[in-house]
Amino acid sequence: MKIELKDSQLRQIKDICDSFNNDPGELITILHRTQSVFGYLPEEVQRAVAHNLGIPVTRVYGVVSFYSFFTMTPKGKYPISLCLGTACYVRGAEDVLDEFKKQLGIEVGGVTPDGKFSLDCLRCVGACGLAPVVMVGEKVYGRLSPSMVKEVLAEYE
Repeated sequence: MKIELKDSQLRQIKDICDSFNNDPGELITILHRTQSVFGYLPEEVQRAVAHNLGIPVTRVYGVVSFYSFFTMTPKGKYPISLCLGTACYVRGAEDVLDEFKKQLGIEVGGVTPDGKFSLDCLRCVGACGLAPVVMVGEKVYGRLSPSMVKEVLAEYE
């Protein structure tokens, strides 16, 4: 899906790049900051970053596509990430995932029609002792069962 950036958005990207002296060595930090403003890094945003830093867009795309914390698709206001690492998986993460899909009416990678929630899976959150683990934004929920999904979602209503 192509988007067209407004002049004000291009200015925001320029200001972010300028704040790091347009240093290509700061690309990851610049992309983090840019994603925090736009919510994701579509092709047009990547092109603007590349232009401001004077580097090929392929370099920006390579970084964005390599690191899992960058996304090229829009996310919900409250992104939900469910861990499917070994510990979480054997402790029932798949059933928890199925309940999130049922309650939200979306599949993995989807966004609710109101833009409130998106649903994705991770390989490991690093909180194996709390398995199964779900993150909503930066908040971690551990030892979840399918019966707890409605309660988690209610916190964001």
